[in-house]
Amino acid sequence: MLVSDFNYPLPEELIAQEPLADRAASRLLHLDRAPGQVHDRGFREFPELLRWDDLVVFNNTRVFPARLYGRRSGTKAQPVSLRNPAAREFLKGQVEVLLTRQVSPAPNEEPNEWECLVRPGRKIGVSERLFFGDENGLQAEVVARGSFGERRIQFNPVADFFGAVERLGHVPLPPYIDRADRPEDRERYQTVYARERGSVAAPTAGLHFTPEILTRMKQRGIETAEITLHVGLGTFQPVRVDRVEDHKLHRESYCISEQAAAKINKALGTGRRVVAVGTTTVRTLEHSVSESGTGRVQAGSGEADIFLYPGHEFRVVGALLTNFHLPQSTLLMLVCAFAGRERVLQAYRHAVEQKYRFYSYGDCMFVE
Repeated sequence: MLVSDFNYPLPEELIAQEPLADRAASRLLHLDRAPGQVHDRGFREFPELLRWDDLVVFNNTRVFPARLYGRRSGTKAQPVSLRNPAAREFLKGQVEVLLTRQVSPAPNEEPNEWECLVRPGRKIGVSERLFFGDENGLQAEVVARGSFGERRIQFNPVADFFGAVERLGHVPLPPYIDRADRPEDRERYQTVYARERGSVAAPTAGLHFTPEILTRMKQRGIETAEITLHVGLGTFQPVRVDRVEDHKLHRESYCISEQAAAKINKALGTGRRVVAVGTTTVRTLEHSVSESGTGRVQAGSGEADIFLYPGHEFRVVGALLTNFHLPQSTLLMLVCAFAGRERVLQAYRHAVEQKYRFYSYGDCMFVE
């Protein structure tokens, strides 16, 4: 299966650069898989599209300001140009670090090591020291280099590491959002139910929910559950191979509580539909059931690296709410696995014709 089979034309002006003032004002493309029909709706209709006995599962991860700007050893601190995030200007010694995954033994244990992406990538070598902020900021050493230019860095011990990151860091908006992050992005690039800190990208299907929408779902008797998958490099890693089967995903940390597993397994056992909010939720649930070997979701923590593309047999998820994804991306492949490649690409063509807003701050699609 070729990666190019998952391409589609997208006018640049349809890539959403700003979030809507009202989260729930997004448009919703409803794709009914059985007849292959699409319907143009608004997200406020979502509660009424659910069945009375559905179980809706959310990813409650919280984005943290994982993009750090600093300098290399032997250089003075200078401001980084943020006029165009896709083509930033770096003065001598300046660096950009995007923390993607903590690899320490535990979140608060030493050594505090992280996998990350760095810019300018070619110039930052192993053993180099990096400095963020003033003398009360953060310091790190590059301890390893990855296959595609990633780095592993180890931070010096500090009393409150995440407090420093919150103070110095920037919201890691995706590169297709052609502007610098702003203070309001700290909450807007975040679901209203975000709880567990750890993601470097938002589970964007959840960005459309508001307290009012969640209340309406509750009033209809819709049961919900929450799992956690911390979005890292695996979710937005580019595909660098020609054949889909040759691609390997990076691992991302997840946690499924006993309560969530019980709700999901009860729904599966009684033939009720499990509705996943976002591709990260899909990956977590399908990874768990494949690892358990019992046909049921298993409570616990781990790292998911499951890659879902056409041919996968879904054993948990029966419906999916998702945003529109990049051409030739693993996320688009997952949606195609769930609903069929031709059917999904036809829906995307319809979305382009109807001028839906694409990607993280864009509109969404409900597939059932």
